[in-house]
Amino acid sequence: MIEVFILAIALSMDAFAVSIGLGASKQHSKIAPLGIIVALYFGLFQGVMPIMGYLGGKGLLSWVDSYTPWVAFLLLFLIGAKMIYESFSEGIEEDISKITHRVLLILAIATSIDAMAAGFSLTLLPVNPFLACFIISVTTFCFSWLGVLVGAKGGTWLESKAELFGGTILILMAINILITT
Repeated sequence: MIEVFILAIALSMDAFAVSIGLGASKQHSKIAPLGIIVALYFGLFQGVMPIMGYLGGKGLLSWVDSYTPWVAFLLLFLIGAKMIYESFSEGIEEDISKITHRVLLILAIATSIDAMAAGFSLTLLPVNPFLACFIISVTTFCFSWLGVLVGAKGGTWLESKAELFGGTILILMAINILITT
């Protein structure tokens, strides 16, 4: 179960980083409602996408059963590497002229694509996948809400560090999958 909490924290770092940027944009006079709205979007999508990845992984499991640890390793490693790469580049939040529900929907989908791929790794963990996705969703909700608040207070320096941390954790989890299976 500890793997699920670590996965949840790692996956939420991308949403946390984007949330910091959204909070820093100062486009809303009331940060608390913005924080809740952003957290709901990101938390919901980060919770649903791993289920899709899990179900897809279960469907593929019969075909690639002997390669499952390698597929999970590759997916987590690539997601982690992508997050680390993104930690050294500017986020897209700087290009957003107005925070709308459409923009939040696009950002929620973009930040949760990684979670869908990571959902495949849930096929290897001895946990209830729906409970795992609930934990991922709640964790992302909390980090996203906190990210908006931190960004509003001027803490944009955390953006890249959050993605770097999340990417590193995912790569370590990928290596752990190969070692333990």
